[in-house]
Amino acid sequence: MFIDKASITVRAGSGGNGAVAFHREKFVASGGPDGGDGGRGGDVILQVDPNMSTLMDFRYKRKYAAENGGDGTGNRCSGKNGKSLVIRVPRGTVIRDQETGALIWDMSMGETFTLARGGSGGWGNQHFATPTRQAPRFAKSGLPGESRDVVLELKLLADVGLVGFPNVGKSTLLSVVSKAHPKIADYHFTTLYPNLGVVFVEEGVSFVMADIPGIIEGASEGAGLGHDFLRHIDRCRLLIHVVDASGSEGRDPVEDLQAINRELREYSAALGERKQLIAANKTDILQDAEPLDRLRAYCEENGLRLFEISAAAHKGIRELVLAAAEELRQLPPIIVYEPEVQEFTPGPCRPEDISIAHYDDVWILEGEWLARLVRNVNFGDYESRQFFDRTLRDSGIYDRLETLGICDGDTVSIFDVEFEYRR
Repeated sequence: MFIDKASITVRAGSGGNGAVAFHREKFVASGGPDGGDGGRGGDVILQVDPNMSTLMDFRYKRKYAAENGGDGTGNRCSGKNGKSLVIRVPRGTVIRDQETGALIWDMSMGETFTLARGGSGGWGNQHFATPTRQAPRFAKSGLPGESRDVVLELKLLADVGLVGFPNVGKSTLLSVVSKAHPKIADYHFTTLYPNLGVVFVEEGVSFVMADIPGIIEGASEGAGLGHDFLRHIDRCRLLIHVVDASGSEGRDPVEDLQAINRELREYSAALGERKQLIAANKTDILQDAEPLDRLRAYCEENGLRLFEISAAAHKGIRELVLAAAEELRQLPPIIVYEPEVQEFTPGPCRPEDISIAHYDDVWILEGEWLARLVRNVNFGDYESRQFFDRTLRDSGIYDRLETLGICDGDTVSIFDVEFEYRR
């Protein structure tokens, strides 16, 4: 099954906690603090797999987590770094932020990309020893790893894209010019997902052609499978617009050409300006030359190159392939999208960003900055509690509480910590 869009959640590993430990050795008095540091959490890394052509692997598994860092131990032993998680994706996959839709990265050049970074490990108590505090009984906890909800979109990497209404002969044309074997039948929407084929022109000259499933009117607004098909044309440097010149289904080739080009422009202004070659197909069963004459006049009037072909009879195919190769020599390389989000920015982590709620004589404080502070405090140690109180006062949180009207004896609740406020 061809899957070209998937939503996943990734979480990098959290850093390990620093250790509170003291050196114990025979004949060594007052060995001092020797708690080791926590290990760094593993990253979540995206890597291009040239053997993948669909996002099928992400249909059933949607949550990915890297390994957490190990906690530090005594004797100055640091915790083990968490193992990074490598997620393989097809070449041409675009990563977007699920909430904003902003482009994070384009996996088209083959390089790896770190989607979520692991948290740093916490310091052990060996780092907090001073001449006046020789036995610190607290250490820092590790920082949490980054977490992101993203959307993966596969945009096929092809030089030439075949576009047109359903049942105009695009799959037949691809099967003739390449060794691809798309499904071919005499009914609409035979092709339900894009097919790729390599077209050999001559020694050292070849290009990749994509058979895009038939587009219908309203596709730019999502009609049918509009957006699912149109996204695969985005990267094509050249379009071959296939129309049914025979009018076998009572369609007018000029109207078909105008309708599809209108859908391309409404989906993307850049796509509407993309270079095109017009392939008038099914000329071998042409009964009335009038529609083809009008198509020829329309193309001359609008500066479009027209090729009269029959994919089934292999008529005019070589001329079309040579013209496509000639155009590709002059066109720029395949589009690689520039990221709109340069790097991941975690949520607010400043004392100014905490929220304060007041219920009778209880004041509830919440915020990431407070969560990190609480994780780094050993409330069973007097010096650590003094550090906690001093940090709240120096950060201006007590001043905010006093401005809001807190009174002596009121209860301050910070996550699972509660204490009575005293000026």
